[in-house]
Amino acid sequence: MRTIFTAICLGTLLLPLQAQKKPLALRLSIFNESTALPFTRFFTLPIHPGIQAGTDFTLAQKKQHHLYQTIQAGYIWHRHLYQAVFVQTETAYDYRFRFGLTLKALFGIGYMHSFSVKKEYRFINGHYVQKPDRGNARAIPSLSLGIGYRVQPKTLYSPEIFLLYQSWIEYPYSPGFIPAMTHVCLQFGTRFYIQRKS
Repeated sequence: MRTIFTAICLGTLLLPLQAQKKPLALRLSIFNESTALPFTRFFTLPIHPGIQAGTDFTLAQKKQHHLYQTIQAGYIWHRHLYQAVFVQTETAYDYRFRFGLTLKALFGIGYMHSFSVKKEYRFINGHYVQKPDRGNARAIPSLSLGIGYRVQPKTLYSPEIFLLYQSWIEYPYSPGFIPAMTHVCLQFGTRFYIQRKS
């Protein structure tokens, strides 16, 4: 599963790099993650920080409509529970207003590998022995809604800041006990462009 998903993500990443010499979009964001039911909480405490970086490429574009694909990688640290790395791709739609505001909707799928932040033990021959943590593989489908602001509304490749509310599912979580775990993330980020040499 991991090998197939990694190959899909790498292939998706290479598509925009082989396309016409348009500016390269870069996405950077930080977020606060929480285990919660989607759309029941907005900002949560304590803060469980995360960071992600990636790119996106256009599928279709008009003055007010922008359909594109993202691909990104990131890291989450959930206090007292786990830390994880992930890769993700999203199909995204932006509706652009002339004065710079953007409404956003993104649907994604990803792969996450999580590791416990505490030592784990197993009972062997009457003794507790620390067991190695190889981590856990999870699929992470997601849905995000948000807003953005393009700094130069009349420019096609304008820098943008955005705020996203993301809900996602960690599956499988604990087969036979809790099949899936729901999460929410409040994400703040920026998209900017780098001109590629011809």
